[in-house]
Amino acid sequence: MSSARPGAARPGAALVLLASTQLLLIMDTAIVNVALPSVGDDLGSGSAALSWVANAYLITFGGLLLLGGRAADLLGHRRLYLAGLGLLAAASAAGGLAGTAGALVAARAVQGVGAALAAAAAFALLLTLFPDGPERHRALGVFAAMGGLGGVLGTVLGGVLTDLLGWRSTFWLNVSVALALGAAALLRLPSDARRPVPGGFDLGGALTATGGLGLLAYALVGAGEAGWTSVRTLTAGAGGLLLLAAFGVLEARAASPLVPPAVLRRPALRDANLLSALAQMALFPMFFLVSLYLQRVLHQSPLTGGLGLLPLSLVVVAIAPQTGRIILRIGLRATMTLGFALLVTGMVWLALALAAEGTFAGTVLAPSLVLAVALPLVMVTTNVAATSDAAPEETGLASGLVNTSQQFGSVLGLAVLVAVATAAGGASAAAQTTGFRSALLAGAAFAALATLLCVRLRLPGSAVAPPRRDPVGGAVE
Repeated sequence: MSSARPGAARPGAALVLLASTQLLLIMDTAIVNVALPSVGDDLGSGSAALSWVANAYLITFGGLLLLGGRAADLLGHRRLYLAGLGLLAAASAAGGLAGTAGALVAARAVQGVGAALAAAAAFALLLTLFPDGPERHRALGVFAAMGGLGGVLGTVLGGVLTDLLGWRSTFWLNVSVALALGAAALLRLPSDARRPVPGGFDLGGALTATGGLGLLAYALVGAGEAGWTSVRTLTAGAGGLLLLAAFGVLEARAASPLVPPAVLRRPALRDANLLSALAQMALFPMFFLVSLYLQRVLHQSPLTGGLGLLPLSLVVVAIAPQTGRIILRIGLRATMTLGFALLVTGMVWLALALAAEGTFAGTVLAPSLVLAVALPLVMVTTNVAATSDAAPEETGLASGLVNTSQQFGSVLGLAVLVAVATAAGGASAAAQTTGFRSALLAGAAFAALATLLCVRLRLPGSAVAPPRRDPVGGAVE
């Protein structure tokens, strides 16, 4: 009879813990979005201030994912994971106590820092605990399932908690869950080995990458409010691009670069990150647009609208853990192409089904189930392709890159598709429906481009066909 010792690596228990982290981070965004109207009523904030309660989180989260992933490789995965959760809990407590909109925005910005560190480290831990092959595919499927569930669960819990206990309770939920995950991590995650840092830390690369990504995120999330051609948007965007160009120059000369140029020259990693971004450019805005359609056109409450997306989430939870078997049966590229083709089909079907006088069952339900099948196929396969040839000492870097691609795909897609919906829509229900339809068709175009790019994806040998039951071809520890 054996007992678990602190820091012991039990992959099953660790996977539950890491997937719960993904659930928390996705759920947090949805919960706060639902609670924003109540925040405004309580703190006397206008729509502009409220938008930055959400935007501050997105900017720091997106800007620090790459640095967080590399820092996890250098400082230790579990160590950074615990630090991220601790910072998230502390910032959430500050948000729950905030007395002004400014204090709440600052707390949300720090929440984004903690979330970036925890997310990058959690994904790196998953890659370390599950070597490339069927086990990793199954683990990534569970990760995708929890992400899909988190969006709807956040919407439902946000409505329930805000109605019953007030908006501050949503922040205290974060505190309790983050602390519980941190305590479990001390027992279930393997301790970090000492990691020497050859050549020192690439401070110049860290500053330029974080600053560049942060400015780009600031430009994108603020474009809807300030305008795409406003001085603020153009200045922030240009500054971000200049810093990223400086980052590229520094990385080519640094003795120990934050992102070794040789890593970015790997075709599979580069193309898979592009595909991952395109997937999020279609998927993330779709949830937002459908929620707006249900509330503004069909006049459903936020809680009812969230429950309307529950069938989609249940299908994601059912399909995602089976994605590894599908990859094993037909191959990674074929599974990825199938996922993107279903994503195109579901987006086009949903766009054409929308009607000003429609019902949820008649317009949203059926195409949302097609999208529910597409989501895990696309997310798992792009993550597998983006991380399949990462060395053990590069798992945090691979995690940071793919997480950054997904986050910026989400932010860019939301900014573009909301702009399309606004330009093509209007005040009436029929005009709003036209705007939502145009935006969803634009999202379908992103997915169609990704489907075509799947054909040119060059995969590492280990990822072309997942290993069969062959004792010689097992995963290398």
